[in-house]
Amino acid sequence: MIDCGFFTLKKYILEQGKLVMQVAAIESKESPKKFLKEFFGFDGFKGNQEIVINSILSGEDCFVIMPTGAGKSLCYQLPAMIMPGTAIIISPLIALMKNQVDNLRGFSDTNGLAHFLNSSLSKSDFNQVVTDLLSGDTRLLYVAPETLKKPETLELLSKIKVSFVAVDEAHCISEWGHDFRPEYRKIRQMVKAIGEIPILALTATATPKVQHDIQKNLNMLEAKLFKSSFNRSNLYYQVRPKGRKDAVHKEIISFIKHRANSSGIIYCLSRKKVEEIAEMLCRNGIKALAYHAGLDAKMRAQHQDDFLMENCDVIVATIAFGMGIDKPDVRFVIHYDVPKSLEGYYQETGRAGRDGLKGDCLLFYNPNDIEKLEKFMKDKPVAEQEIGGLLIAETAAFAESSQCRRKLLLHYFGERFDEKDCNQMCDNCAHPKPKKDVSNELTQILKIFSGLKGEFSLNHVVNFVIGNKTDANIKSYNHDKHELFGVGKGQDKLFWKSVVRLALVSGFLNKNIERYGLLSINDLGSDFIKKPSSMDMAVDVEFDHVSDEDFDSFRLESVCDEILFLGLKDLRKQVAHKLGLPPYVVFQDPSLEDMAMKYPITKEELANINGVGKNKALKFGAEFVQYIDNYVRENEIERPIEVVLKGNSEKSAKRVNIILNIDKKVDLPVIATQLGISFDELLEELQQIVNSGTKLNIRYFLDQFLDEDLQDEVIDYFKTTEEENIDAAVENFDGEFSHEELKLMHLQFISDVAN
Repeated sequence: MIDCGFFTLKKYILEQGKLVMQVAAIESKESPKKFLKEFFGFDGFKGNQEIVINSILSGEDCFVIMPTGAGKSLCYQLPAMIMPGTAIIISPLIALMKNQVDNLRGFSDTNGLAHFLNSSLSKSDFNQVVTDLLSGDTRLLYVAPETLKKPETLELLSKIKVSFVAVDEAHCISEWGHDFRPEYRKIRQMVKAIGEIPILALTATATPKVQHDIQKNLNMLEAKLFKSSFNRSNLYYQVRPKGRKDAVHKEIISFIKHRANSSGIIYCLSRKKVEEIAEMLCRNGIKALAYHAGLDAKMRAQHQDDFLMENCDVIVATIAFGMGIDKPDVRFVIHYDVPKSLEGYYQETGRAGRDGLKGDCLLFYNPNDIEKLEKFMKDKPVAEQEIGGLLIAETAAFAESSQCRRKLLLHYFGERFDEKDCNQMCDNCAHPKPKKDVSNELTQILKIFSGLKGEFSLNHVVNFVIGNKTDANIKSYNHDKHELFGVGKGQDKLFWKSVVRLALVSGFLNKNIERYGLLSINDLGSDFIKKPSSMDMAVDVEFDHVSDEDFDSFRLESVCDEILFLGLKDLRKQVAHKLGLPPYVVFQDPSLEDMAMKYPITKEELANINGVGKNKALKFGAEFVQYIDNYVRENEIERPIEVVLKGNSEKSAKRVNIILNIDKKVDLPVIATQLGISFDELLEELQQIVNSGTKLNIRYFLDQFLDEDLQDEVIDYFKTTEEENIDAAVENFDGEFSHEELKLMHLQFISDVAN
């Protein structure tokens, strides 16, 4: 696409003189389009690019809010090429600097065109930067604020002509931004130390609050503001419940394998989780690498390059990765953990689909994660806790909402959006939940805001409408005495939260910029009270609190084919009756559910179903795979890609060790001691081994404390019981056998008859 660029410019300079060409370009008011084609090979500008560039060429301070992928970088790169002197680009990450400098050097036959100045440079590299700067060859110098503040850096820059200063990722200035960097708040005084220079601030994410904070801190309240739409129409937003770890891991593998050979990013909040997910993906045949601040700089750089060069498909990372990474073909972004703010979520998802093609954005949500984020802040200053708490609450509201996700996201950034234009590019629009007219309830909420005559938080108004007398804030305002107090106690908190959020995104309430989180009614809201109209709403989703320690099986509702599941249950009953066994011995319900999700049609595929394994598949599988095959053909079902969650090699080795020791007839307590686990943990491992279809013989151990007749009596009982319930067995034998003894006998029974 780029076939000319800086070479053409360099030839022009040698013929007519560098300064003459640049000044002539500005004085003649010639369109930057000519230089866009010469430098970068593009025929035209996108969005606000041209008007921003003209303002910079005129020496004006500018504030640019432009979504990821809209071409912010060009807004300072092209003027830097045209104007005399060197543009200083303040950037937060070394990785971002290197990425952009490498790209710019691709337009030139000399490296002097663009440089970065940071701690990663060797002495000789640093000297080369200084030489090129002083000679006037460098058009763009990237520098971190931590480097810029050094006296020697400021002294060096005072010796050269600086065309303008660009503050990239300007949201880092604001304490309300998602990547707050204290050094960013000192940029204005650093620039002043160099001279009176025009400033360009750029960000992809800025709520009205953050925008005001940036302009105030940089002393550019009068700057020209260029704000593009935040809508990324090619991105599909979806939120799924985050259940047990193994279930989520399977979902992620399936999600990625349906997008084979596509590039993607998975964001986690902790380094430990990053390593765990990356390892899990590699074990399951997906080329993945980890990226976090705990890795040494060389490895981080290597992993980033491998991702950019397509040597790996997926980067699993903390938020340290991706800022400014110019990879246009990222097809998906997964948030394994809930982000700390909607700004962070927006910017991170914005790394998908920068080429204009579809990008998938998947967020796994569990209210437990919100509680963890809130706990992490408890040792921080009170002001920081308040800010962080409000940002987290906004993210939770986005995840739990049943409204158009695009409308909610854009409203957060101060932009009105009609959900009809979403084009089913979010889960709530593609699969809408049942709605009902809530115009009466909406009017009620607006009347409360009007009657309270002030600004109040969402939670305060919800507690007011349901009549919560125990809330301290309600009592402090004497709102429990108000005539409207408790008018909505017939509905729950979730319903009224949904109504308040609907009022907010419908434009009936204002959100205070200075006192963030406080809401008040506006003229539109007052007009709605006078003349209500029909307003449909689906109640927001209430997500289950699920922890890794919760071993109840987790599955998404509607994922399992219910008709097939019921058919398989009937078949199981027939097979069990024919063999004289309880149905659960053949296959347990979770196994049937897994079959009804994945449609295995061979014994090999059946062996990969949860709780089946090779032996069970061979013993009972023939009729089941035949039934499923017929069902798939009759209903013309497109089968999903099979997902087998391959376990940790350490865990696999442990189970092999157990099996080998049992083959050698080593006492079970001795095996537990050797492995450094409790006897209960050993029983859990034995349960997993037997459920996976492996045959075990622990009679040598049972024989030590149970006569053969007693064992037969217990086995006869298990043959007749319809369900697997050890507590019921203890009760049946009037305590003659312990829970532990019966569990061991049950393991042996399953191993004998099911494997």
